[in-house]
Amino acid sequence: MDMLLIQPRGPMYRYGSGIFRKPIRYAPLTLTTLAALLPQGLEAKIELIDEGVEQFAPPLKDPDLVGISAITGHAQRAYKIADYFRSRNVPVVLGGVHPTLMPEEAKQHADSVVTGFAEESWPQLLKDFQEGQMKEFYHQRRDISLANLPNPKRELLEKKGYVTIHSVQATRGCYNRCDFCVAPVVCQGKMYFRPVKDVVKELEEINGRDILFVDVSPIEDRDYALELYSAMIPLKKRWMSPCTMRIAKDPELLRVASESGCRGLLLGLESVCEKSLKNMHKNFNSFKDYKDQVKRLHDHGIAINGCFVFGSDEDNKDVFKRTVDFVQENNIDLPRYTVYTPFPGTPLYQRLQSEGRILTNNWSLYDAQHVVMKPKNMSPEELQEGHHWAWKQTYSFSNIFKRMIGARILPHVVIPANIAYHLYAERLPNFDTDTMNATDFTGIPDIL
Repeated sequence: MDMLLIQPRGPMYRYGSGIFRKPIRYAPLTLTTLAALLPQGLEAKIELIDEGVEQFAPPLKDPDLVGISAITGHAQRAYKIADYFRSRNVPVVLGGVHPTLMPEEAKQHADSVVTGFAEESWPQLLKDFQEGQMKEFYHQRRDISLANLPNPKRELLEKKGYVTIHSVQATRGCYNRCDFCVAPVVCQGKMYFRPVKDVVKELEEINGRDILFVDVSPIEDRDYALELYSAMIPLKKRWMSPCTMRIAKDPELLRVASESGCRGLLLGLESVCEKSLKNMHKNFNSFKDYKDQVKRLHDHGIAINGCFVFGSDEDNKDVFKRTVDFVQENNIDLPRYTVYTPFPGTPLYQRLQSEGRILTNNWSLYDAQHVVMKPKNMSPEELQEGHHWAWKQTYSFSNIFKRMIGARILPHVVIPANIAYHLYAERLPNFDTDTMNATDFTGIPDIL
């Protein structure tokens, strides 16, 4: 059996012509995990295509089955690829976040749709496919276990395209209810935990020190996080991870994380406005504490990839300058700005849709860099322009230099990343996401 697994490209990572044209991408886990989940007795030749790091052209020989994983911003591209293969009578399976949120829409472009996790449903789908009985939908059970999972097939990746291929996941889901986040929607408000011994065993088998956790926030169960980080101390790994600001409020957890090798955290600070944080349902964050919390993280040698959102109902035109000023004054190592985006299925989407404030359902623009809703206290154009201005100001060379001198954390990682984001900020205003994602399928002229 010949199987082709594809992750469609997006605006930031696109081989040869994305906003990030040099590899600063970490290896995604979805494709390598699917490749590891073959049912017993099934022999398959598997090819992985991550369009972020390699040019995709249609194979000379059609595969027996195509699997495509898509987030919302890549959905149009995923549908184009799916439609092409189905026009050649190749069965296509769609899965990932967007098909989970919009299964009936995805089904219009696929023979089968997998929602939620795939640890049980994907092997079952492959068995059914072998027997000519593949179903239209496969849905996860809520009581699924993450114990005893096979390691991802990292050896199938085009390694040279990534900063690291050592992506690891310890937990899934999130207990929090941030109104714009798809994680609690996809996981139905639950968190799932791999046994600590399983995570440690995988880390021991990785040949290299640098690890990237892709969990939404592994610290939301404090006891689990303490057990995991304590067990990681003897491994002497260096790791980065998404996380919530709760870690900066917990001296013991922060200390153990640092001792276990934590060198960087992606943190959702989101806003410099207390009311915005409350209305986003991020009551566990408080802007008045940010200055001390940032210093605490830096004192432990942890670099901050700080995320901020523009366009909430409390934001007006001065939010861009106030946010950039905070970033510069507190030496946020690698700031990231996004536009308040109502992803389908989230509470934010439901609210804005009921208020008639959704401007478009063109999923290609749902990359958190384009305005797709009507802001309350400024025009859509002002929000888009202010968003671009914040990127440009923050990533001017003078402001990069100031933050680097102020923080002096992880320079061999932070400096190249800041240079990459400088180029991103330069290219962002002119980047045509819609054309790139929805209509460009180089090498397949018959479906343009």
